[in-house]
Amino acid sequence: MKTLPLIFTIALVSLISTAYADEYIIDIPYGAFNPELNTPAEVWYDPPVISISIGDSVIWYNDDREGHTVTSGEGSGRFGWMSDNFGIPDGKFDSGRFIPGDSWSYKFEEPGIFSYFCTIHPWMEGVVVVEKEIPDYPHDATGQKITFPLLQYTPDRRIEVNLTWDPPIIKTHEKVQFVYQFYDPETNSNLARMQYDFIIFQNGQEIYRDQGLNQIGGDYRNFVFDKSGSIIIRIQGIQSSSILAEESVTVGGVVENKAQRSVDFTGVVYDNPEKTTHEAYHIKPAQRLEIYYEMAIAIILIPAAMFIGIIIWLKKSSKVPVGKSSAI
Repeated sequence: MKTLPLIFTIALVSLISTAYADEYIIDIPYGAFNPELNTPAEVWYDPPVISISIGDSVIWYNDDREGHTVTSGEGSGRFGWMSDNFGIPDGKFDSGRFIPGDSWSYKFEEPGIFSYFCTIHPWMEGVVVVEKEIPDYPHDATGQKITFPLLQYTPDRRIEVNLTWDPPIIKTHEKVQFVYQFYDPETNSNLARMQYDFIIFQNGQEIYRDQGLNQIGGDYRNFVFDKSGSIIIRIQGIQSSSILAEESVTVGGVVENKAQRSVDFTGVVYDNPEKTTHEAYHIKPAQRLEIYYEMAIAIILIPAAMFIGIIIWLKKSSKVPVGKSSAI
């Protein structure tokens, strides 16, 4: 009976491949049915972008109060449905409608970037990135090729933010530097001494947060990623640090709604085939430009003060007393 060893081998291979596959969970939170900005749900699929490997499965749980679908294709966007755009399915997968409390799962067998949406509520959109070979060009979390610097405007259109990172292809255990600048779009001038929060999300989880104060219009952060996956770089709550600053005319004052002064940029971190570890302190806060600014002032002012002092001393020492003339 040679069929038994063959059956055993097939079962063993299947068991091994299953053992190395992972399951990922995406939640459909309460409020996802509402396209308005004040919806209780911050996102419609949580996380909205997720990176997995070939053979992994994703499970969607419906915690909303209405039925939803998980349908591959392009959704309408937040306001597209208002112009009769209800999304375009591409036929790769479709959950059909599943009610609150139910779930649906799908196993991804091929690499690629899979966009999906809800056919009932087409503003609900998400992306699953199934990792493949590392590309030779930078791209965002949806797979779109990007060119640096990236440009985003805050929702209130008061501030323009430019972002660049180096190296362009982000890999684990390899330092990446994020460089960004703030501009006033009305005057196209740099905005200096702006306060903000610099936040990194990976696979829907916040992994880094730091407060910043830029100098001379720009700032930067260094970071090393431990894991692969999609990332969101959020620069949040951008506002002037002084009401007396020149830029405060357009961007000053306390910002109560940080979302109105926030921008998001997305990217993907790939597993590094050449490195598996890195130095222990992988977060390196940016070295502030403020110290260089103060040093430059000191370097200029001290010699200038000495020069002025020498001139005054020379003038005083060169004066010759003039005697009074007497009549003869």
